[in-house]
Amino acid sequence: MKIKNIWTHVLSAKLSQPFAYSRAWYDTRMAGLVEIETDDGLVGWGECYGPAWMTTAVVNAMAPGLIGQDPLHTDRLWLETYARLRDHGQKGVTIEALSGIDIALWDIKGKHFGVPACQLMGGAQRTEVQAYATGLYRRKFGNPTDYLAEEAAGYVAEGFKAVKLKVGFGVEEDLAATRAVREAIGPDISLMVDANHAYDAVAATRLARQIEPCDIRWFEEPVPPEDLPGHLALKAATSIPLAGGECEFTRFGFRELLVSRALDILQPDTCAAGGLSECKKIADMATAFGVRYNPHVWGTGVALAASLQLLGALGPQTPPSLAPLEAMLEFDRTEHPIRQAILTTPIKPVDGIVQIPQGPGLGIEIDRNAFKRFAVA
Repeated sequence: MKIKNIWTHVLSAKLSQPFAYSRAWYDTRMAGLVEIETDDGLVGWGECYGPAWMTTAVVNAMAPGLIGQDPLHTDRLWLETYARLRDHGQKGVTIEALSGIDIALWDIKGKHFGVPACQLMGGAQRTEVQAYATGLYRRKFGNPTDYLAEEAAGYVAEGFKAVKLKVGFGVEEDLAATRAVREAIGPDISLMVDANHAYDAVAATRLARQIEPCDIRWFEEPVPPEDLPGHLALKAATSIPLAGGECEFTRFGFRELLVSRALDILQPDTCAAGGLSECKKIADMATAFGVRYNPHVWGTGVALAASLQLLGALGPQTPPSLAPLEAMLEFDRTEHPIRQAILTTPIKPVDGIVQIPQGPGLGIEIDRNAFKRFAVA
């Protein structure tokens, strides 16, 4: 079996209303998908995190070195492709592109052997995972403490046992929003906050100390990813666990995070940090350092399926016991017209639980008709 063709698809959809995180407003959702075909007719799908125009251009540049290769040789192809562009991109768009390719190859591998990808990554450890609701962004109109509390209560009513609030809008506003959300969801629901690295260590420390009484499960990306000393200073100043890693790439980048002990929870994005091949290695490294692992997920149903296959293969987040802590799936609840539309069977939570697809490869089928609605020329 050989790789015959590699195609990329750039999809885009306008939102009904814009929303904001700490550093920008969104009025459009995009996706960069990778399609790989073998000479015996198998097709694998992957997704690249990041700017779709840029990541798919890099995929197209990588494609000639992959045509004619055996798609089952995922580790070898990953290393050869990485080495070919090592002088030009050890992080960022290059690795995001490689991630999409790698995920598509694992989709092919699972289809070739007729099993879910997680079965080939050491065996399935579970068939379902708890999801947490990512939402609680800012809107153009309304009082944030009112609409955020209402939105959070809605997620709890749907069955979610954990929600994540976007912060980074100023310490006082964040404090008010965090208190309002905690009151709305009650004491038994996990609450996380995410600043998208909008603060320096001084402001992040001030916020962390004030929201500690709200029982925060983790403080995500409190400071810029390059600022490891800032992470360490904040970690020493608060009891809230620190999370991050969506802006880091490959085992080599995460080695520095682990050795420095800058984070309590690693959050590689499977579609960014190197794909399934690399993220399984990063997860195993995290286990060796006693650091928890919860993948970042921000994409279409392809990204969801890839993250679920990885989660299916991961062991518990803590040492073996009768009550092990399991990793959670990040489930984006913001508007994304492309997310489920490209799947023939949508991936949806039921009472906060998401089933790991049991079909071969990623376990999903792509609805090509949806591409006509979202394809960008």
